[in-house]
Amino acid sequence: MLFNSFIFLVFLPIVFILYWFVFNKHVKTQNLFIVCVSYLFYGWWDWRFLTLIAFTSFCSWLSGVLILNIRKGYPEDTPATRKQSRWIVGVNIILNLCILVYFKYANFFISNFIALFQNLGIDISSPTLSILLPVGISFYTFQALSYSIDVYKRKLEPTKDIIAFFAYVSFFPQLVAGPIERATHLLPQFYKSREFNYNEAVDGLRQMLWGFFKKVVVADNCALVANAVFANSDTAQPSALIIGAIMFTFQIYGDFSGYSDIAVGTAHLFNIKLMRNFNVPYFSRDIAEFWRRWHISLNTWFRDYLYIPLGGSRCGKWISVRNTMIIFVVSGLWHGANWTYVTWGIFHGLLFLPLLLLNRNRKHTNIVAQGKFFPSFIECLQMITTFILAMIGWILFRSENINQAWTYLNRMCSSDIIGNPQLSLLGLGNSITLGCFIFIILMLGIEWFQRERKHGLDLEWVQSSTIRRAIYGGITWIIFFFMGVQETFIYFQF
Repeated sequence: MLFNSFIFLVFLPIVFILYWFVFNKHVKTQNLFIVCVSYLFYGWWDWRFLTLIAFTSFCSWLSGVLILNIRKGYPEDTPATRKQSRWIVGVNIILNLCILVYFKYANFFISNFIALFQNLGIDISSPTLSILLPVGISFYTFQALSYSIDVYKRKLEPTKDIIAFFAYVSFFPQLVAGPIERATHLLPQFYKSREFNYNEAVDGLRQMLWGFFKKVVVADNCALVANAVFANSDTAQPSALIIGAIMFTFQIYGDFSGYSDIAVGTAHLFNIKLMRNFNVPYFSRDIAEFWRRWHISLNTWFRDYLYIPLGGSRCGKWISVRNTMIIFVVSGLWHGANWTYVTWGIFHGLLFLPLLLLNRNRKHTNIVAQGKFFPSFIECLQMITTFILAMIGWILFRSENINQAWTYLNRMCSSDIIGNPQLSLLGLGNSITLGCFIFIILMLGIEWFQRERKHGLDLEWVQSSTIRRAIYGGITWIIFFFMGVQETFIYFQF
């Protein structure tokens, strides 16, 4: 079920009313209702994959119960309990990762295995498996794994409440594209009674409105231009390629951060708090800051469950370099079974390493121009440079293969870079491109003024309620005006 669909606009009010007025008597009843509507939400695409998410949830819940039984009577870990717990968690991790690898990477590994032997002059053939990738499998798998790992590390007490745990894994606002929540943050919210909070709900509606603007108005319109340019990258003018790269850069941001805003805002309607997943990443002053502000839930997941267990930055500079490159390569591969994603991860890793080696990767931890209206000239240069580097990375990310990415970058940097883009040859009118740039500027302007607040429409500081309503009404009108252009969310494929 898409957030930007008519069926969701019907689904959400019905769920909201039933949640607060019918199933509000007991927390277990509310949780069971959440599980049911979440499975309905997920099964709207393909009901067969409900067994997969149920199996993942059950295995992770069972691992916690088994560890709880092992630890009975042992307030602290003993070598015996630690060993048994490690085996249980290890089996659960391997089982879930095998499911993820099969559905997401089986064809990738098979095709590359065949290509390797063909390059050696050995002709082998193998049928490509017909595997349909379950929507959001990477997201809910990582969320389930975080529970098992945190239980093993004693950061969280195992739960016997299977309904609360299933609600934690399947909570529909963030089920298919994040944020990837931690059990330590989200699961305890399903243990306690929840009461309707008017202020939280209203703020949730504002954040949803801002998310819909970024998705429907910015991302979906930028997609029209980006798709046309990338589909014709071998013949498009260099200036058109630059425009296409800019459009995809804002398409993927508006699409993914828009989804996250809608998810966080929707959760507020049910008095459940999700973590912030984006924090104005295109105002970053270096790549390290960019990655602290982009897809925060995934990056902190890799930090806590992969980077630190590998040794983090505690074991010397070169071990830190190795661990950093592993994180970026794995992050690229997490996004999909294509060498373009791996190359994208390596590219960002190479950009990050100089900052790490010079101990400058933690230089910019505060918001840019904090407490000021305008940034300094140096900050402007830093933001522009970081944006251009990120945009180059997005060309790698968006390309179908390495050859297309290389051709795109080569042609984009030719001497005819300032020529007429001739977008009409790609079936694009000037009004479409101009409109995209106007909406991009509007989005960036709002986010700049609101960069120290929770989201773009957190306008409680505006004294006049009339002005606030006018802004909300204007954005609502723009969203409904562009509602006809409906694109699926990019990160559903991951």
